[in-house]
Amino acid sequence: QVQLVESGGGSVQPGGSLRLSCAASEGIVSFNAMGWYRQAPGKQRELVATITSRGTTNYADSVKDRFTISRDNAKNTVLLQMNSLKAEDTAVYYCNAKRLESFWVDYWGQGTQVTVSS
Repeated sequence: QVQLVESGGGSVQPGGSLRLSCAASEGIVSFNAMGWYRQAPGKQRELVATITSRGTTNYADSVKDRFTISRDNAKNTVLLQMNSLKAEDTAVYYCNAKRLESFWVDYWGQGTQVTVSS
């Protein structure tokens, strides 16, 4: 059973920074891709950023040039550095891992709240 545990959420003022961390219970090199998604109240879950096992990254247009995703294979951790935060970044952030087994399988963390408010 794969477990993903997020940490680093909290409350910050607009323009501030937070760093989210996702720790996996097994080697992240076994996953084809890992990423972060978010869900604001009353909205659908949306992609924030992903990183493949080869290190290729992809970002939502709304976070480009502000957020950076990275991975530390030795620590089985994926990080999301969030700078210049805006009120519209407020959401629950979820860590995701994708792996092609007999079919594509998605694993999810429990989520961590990020609140941007003055």
